[in-house]
Amino acid sequence: MTFSDWLLDDLKLPKGVQGKAAAENAWWRVMCLTGVDYFSTLGYQPGIAYLAAGMLSPLATLVLVLITLFGALPVYSRVAEASPNGQGSVGMLEKLFPEWSGKTFVLILLGFATTDFVITMTLSAADAAAHFTQNPFTPDWMKSQMAVTLVLLAMLGAIFLKGFKEAIGVAVVLVGAYLALNVVVTFVGIREVLAHPQLIPNWKNALFTQHGNPLAMIGISLILFPKLALGLSGFETGVAVMPLIKGEDLGARIRNTRKLLITAAVIMSVFLIATSVITTLLIEPKKFQDGGEANGRALAYLAHRYLGSAFGSVYDASTILILAFAGASAMAGLLNLIPRYLPRFGMAPEWARASRPLVLVFMAIAVTVTLLFRANVDAQGGAYATGVLVLITSAAFAVTISVWKKALRWPFLAIALIFVYTTLMNIYQRPEGIKIASFFIGAMIVTSLISRAMRSTELRICAVEMDAQCEMLLREDRDQVIHIVARHPHSEFAEDFDKIDERVRRLNNLRDDEQLYFVEVERGDASDFEETLHVTSECVGKHYVLRAKSPVVANAFAALLIHLEKTTGKLPHGYFKWAEGNPVGNLMRFLFLGEGDVALITHEVLRRAIADPAHRPVIHVS
Repeated sequence: MTFSDWLLDDLKLPKGVQGKAAAENAWWRVMCLTGVDYFSTLGYQPGIAYLAAGMLSPLATLVLVLITLFGALPVYSRVAEASPNGQGSVGMLEKLFPEWSGKTFVLILLGFATTDFVITMTLSAADAAAHFTQNPFTPDWMKSQMAVTLVLLAMLGAIFLKGFKEAIGVAVVLVGAYLALNVVVTFVGIREVLAHPQLIPNWKNALFTQHGNPLAMIGISLILFPKLALGLSGFETGVAVMPLIKGEDLGARIRNTRKLLITAAVIMSVFLIATSVITTLLIEPKKFQDGGEANGRALAYLAHRYLGSAFGSVYDASTILILAFAGASAMAGLLNLIPRYLPRFGMAPEWARASRPLVLVFMAIAVTVTLLFRANVDAQGGAYATGVLVLITSAAFAVTISVWKKALRWPFLAIALIFVYTTLMNIYQRPEGIKIASFFIGAMIVTSLISRAMRSTELRICAVEMDAQCEMLLREDRDQVIHIVARHPHSEFAEDFDKIDERVRRLNNLRDDEQLYFVEVERGDASDFEETLHVTSECVGKHYVLRAKSPVVANAFAALLIHLEKTTGKLPHGYFKWAEGNPVGNLMRFLFLGEGDVALITHEVLRRAIADPAHRPVIHVS
């Protein structure tokens, strides 16, 4: 096997983790796969929460938990119902917006999703490196945060290049061990708080000294909680992996997905509240700061402090593994999302349907992001939260639109507005997040348009289907050399066809007994890329007229001519008129409206599709 064969080995399997074998897993096992992303945020969430809200961290976390249980959870329960095959909120919104507006909207959401998943990989690897380098047993020569982060990313890429298998089994072990260790640390932390009763009064005094009264605390918590939005990650991944969930039918799969979402949200909510309390009360503020022992690893710090270096090292090892594997969950999300849309839109090369080339692309991006942010966890939090919140907000609006004619529209509209507020506040407080996301969105749009332009002269028609009458007409053609005349759909008077018939025969010296077939292609949704061409026929006076509808007129003519050559075994002839107008304008009309200089583009499509000129249909232009 050559390198290119190995690289494109799964080109015919573009949808990532799908298929019969993949859909045979209990919901709780699949929850562990999504949990390596969702639950792993415990590795850094308490520390980020304290840096964002200080002593108000528990109250701001409580707001986050309420929004998780009564906002994100109901929204994604509806998303699961609407996209049982893993399309997620992006798929829902694609259906709501037509033509180019829908494609543009999807590209923007894919940009935010790419931000979310790529930063998940880089941030998780950086935090895993922080746990590794700050462990007391780690030798000095291995304490480079940047080097360890890059090694972890390289290992992640190597796993996917080799072929990512048995992911769920590994995830079950990692999540089970990690949650069990967190139960121990949380229990010990609560015991320490109860053993030192002065901690809670001291915390209350600090709150009232800083903020005055409970209403002020609540108001500030509402303002600050968007900075804690990392704790909302995992919902989009939860619906993306729905094809993995076992169910006798789609209804059973939806019910099991809801069990997954509810269980994960409840577990995470309990841990978020408990860990925010114990870390705020037990860790000195200066240790949360950059360079402090608890920075990015608050629970690990408590594990070492109260359970000893041996247990703390086991906790570090578990955290490192689950954080590294969180990147695997994000990579799986990217490999499911990008091939689902961009190649179908013609906005990515055909090789983007294969996993390994995409792995190399995303790993290059992840390494670049890591170098730019110097493997710093806190510096990447804003971009991560921005990606997460935009996806959840888009899901909330998709659900609101889907239930707009029902009474449920008001609760879901309220939830959508809450997420709009959360997203805007996060952008205001951490503007670096939208800057990074804008770079991903811009890169997504530019590369997509370039790819669309470069692929515009591909055949693009998947198949040609003719009705029975059309097939009969072509079979009865005397010499089986088919002559088609391209005609723009407009008037249906026989006299108009008579004039065109006479002109084509005169200019091309065709005999009077040679049958001509007029072909009219109506332009459909020009934003679509691939489509099956359905051809019908009728008689107008003495003339035979074939009709079809296609996103791109020229490609439809080329596909029809190739189909006729394969059907009859003889080269068909196509007769066209030169297009009027500026060539550049015609090119733009072709790229974005599916029209333009039909004769020239038809010839180019045929040239690309058929290498041997001897088997290429003949084009006549006058």
